[in-house]
Formats: sequence, structure tokens, C-alpha cells
Amino acid sequence: MIVRLVMLVLGLGSAVGASADQLNYDLGGRSSLQYLGQLLPDNSALRQSAGATANDLNFSGRLTASAVGNGWNAQADYQLLALHGDSVEFSRGPGGAVLPAGRLPDDRRRWFDLTHVMRDSDETAVLHRLDRLYLGYTGDTLVLRAGRQALSWGNGLVFAPMDIVNPFDPTAIDKEYKTGDDMVYGQFLRDNGDDMQAAVVVRRDPLSGDVESDQFTYALKYHGMLQDAEFDFLLARNYGEGLFALGGNREFGGAVWRADAVAADTAIDGLVWQFVTSLSYSWEWGGKNVSGVAEYFYNGFGQPDSCYSGACLAANTELLNRLSRGELFSLGRHYIAASAAIELTPLFVLTPSLFWNLRDGSALLQVNTRHDLAENLVLLGSIGLPLGPAGSEFGGIPAPAPGLYFSNDLSVFLQLNWYY
Repeated sequence: MIVRLVMLVLGLGSAVGASADQLNYDLGGRSSLQYLGQLLPDNSALRQSAGATANDLNFSGRLTASAVGNGWNAQADYQLLALHGDSVEFSRGPGGAVLPAGRLPDDRRRWFDLTHVMRDSDETAVLHRLDRLYLGYTGDTLVLRAGRQALSWGNGLVFAPMDIVNPFDPTAIDKEYKTGDDMVYGQFLRDNGDDMQAAVVVRRDPLSGDVESDQFTYALKYHGMLQDAEFDFLLARNYGEGLFALGGNREFGGAVWRADAVAADTAIDGLVWQFVTSLSYSWEWGGKNVSGVAEYFYNGFGQPDSCYSGACLAANTELLNRLSRGELFSLGRHYIAASAAIELTPLFVLTPSLFWNLRDGSALLQVNTRHDLAENLVLLGSIGLPLGPAGSEFGGIPAPAPGLYFSNDLSVFLQLNWYY
């Protein structure tokens, strides 16, 4: 089934009447080998199944195929994922709803089921899927695409409340590929540099499996250019709720200031706001290029009292819904994120980052590296250290068993990417 769909998309030449010499094909991909090791404290609920350390060894392969001709274009990305380790088991436990590590991609909510799980038992999971599969047209002022594709909106550099379709986890280390969704997308370009974008994301109810309009996202965004600034205005209906957002960016004393304000008209809590603002700046330090960012994020869906027990979270339906849909990754309300990318050499970049929950005082310190070993070989590395007391977001949220928490200490991440 998956192979036939790929061949159908790549055969767009015959579908649109283009001859072979009018089509340009491109084949490529990336294979990744990843290791994640975590130290588990004595009070960690994860320690009961994994012991003092949790280890994961994962493989990810992506084959990309595209074709362009006569204004038409098509894309098909095939993924093969093989996961082995403790995080696969963790994702099936009671903490799986709020623990991002180890969750398997699936298409229960998507219009088309293009994922097939070949094995999911014990510490091993193997699956393959299509993450991109679309047909598009690009003209002088019009862009149209239909199928599985990715969409990124908003001005947040770490937290992205305006990015309402599959945003990245702010603490994710590898952000090269965003998970695709099934949608129809259009963009109209104006002569003055402004543009208007529209998208309809078609989804199923994950319980019934039926295509339901209250699971859809309908969105219209206008991007405008001013003399020394840009702005975005978004109107949407997302999972049956009205949503509007306003954001933009401008130069500010040699730095760039960015901000987004997003309001969702929820059925339970009424109007709920999210807000993000940041200041980014680039400079030279000791002959090294440095790019820094400091960002504040307000999450109106978060816990106001920093209570993260099962009972407290169960009472916050709006937050749990967004966590399960992959729209949010934060449990609290007020955050500061700061990072600096330091180019130690043209081939080696060091990026220390801090994610700080202002309300409960917990934080995550990350030190990431990117090393270009060769033209088609890149090594990513990261050391993560959660800070804060037990019961806090980064120190470990309470587990159902008294005195235990979903927590870890120092973590080490390594990922080798081979491009072809």
C-alpha cells in the first residue's frame, strides 16, 4: 500500500501531461543512529522497571523523493523507525500521557493511515510510515498543495503557540524534520511582499475512527510587511474552538524582537490566552560568532498552582487534550528560555540552553553540540540536567505510587546523521 502511493505521486508527469524531459527528480534521505542514556534517582518510578539507568538505542531512516515540472511538484518521504530500550516501555505506562520520550508516531487522528507498526512489544518497536505525500502547484502568485505536509507558523523561537499544527517540543534536540499532517494548503503572494495563507487539516476522531469536522483545523493567516517590521494575523477554528492570534517581529537596537499573542475560545474555560516574546541578538565574542535568544512564554492552559499530581492534572481537561494532541509540552504557566549558539569552529557549534519554570522554580539545563564530521556526516550531542525538587515539573512530577516520581537525573544524547 505505501509503496503504491509513493509510485502514484512520483508518476505525476503522466497525470499532468508533462513529458519526461520537463520533470526534475530528486532522491535523497537521512539515516540516523541515536543513543539516549538517563540516570534515574532512587525516588523515580521509572527505576522499578529500568534500574539505576535507562538506555535507548534507536534507528531512523528517511528516504525523500520529489518531482518538479511545469509548475507542478510532488513530494514523498518514507520513514523506517526501529526503537529499542526503556523509553519504549515507559511510553506504555501511566506516565506515557505526559512523558514525551518514547511515544510512537501514529495516524489515529490523521485522515489517512500511512503508518504500519511491525512490532511493539517489550523494549522494541519497529514501524514504517509515509511522513510526506503531497501534490502541489506553484505559480507566480499562487501556491497550492494537497496531501501530507508540514506547516510552521508564528514568531516564537523556542515556544510556538501560533504554530497550531504539530509544533516541535521546545526541548527537542533534532528539529530537522517536522511530522506531517493531511491537509489542503494555499498561499497567495501580493506584489508588495505580503501574503495570505490558508490551510484545512482533515482529521479523524481517535476513538471512533470517523472523519469529524470538530477534529479539523481551518486556518487563515495574513503576513504583512511594514517599513521596519513584519506582522501576522491568524484566524482559525481548531478542534471545534475559535482561535485568533496576532504576532510580529521588528529590529530593535541591533537585535530582533518577536512576539505572538494567541487566544482560544474554549468550551470549558472560555477565552484562554498564550503569549510569547523574545529578543535575539548576534555578535562576536573572542573571535567566535555567537547567536543568543531570551524568551518568555505564558501558557494559560498550564497549572496555576504548580500541582502536577494525577488528580490535579485530570481536572485540567484543556491541558490534557493539548498534551495528547501534541500541541503543548509544558505543564506550568510561566517560563523563561535562554540559549546561545557559539560557533567554536565553522564545523563545531556549542549551544547551552536553559528552560526555567518560573512558578515552581524547576529548570532544565541542556548543552547541545553539532559537529560536521564530513560533507554528509553530522554528529549531534546533548547533556541534559533537570533541576528542582521532587514534585516540580523538571524535578519529577508525582507518580501514582506514594513517594515516587516520573523523574530522571543527568541524561546523555548522541545522534549520528548520514545524508545521501
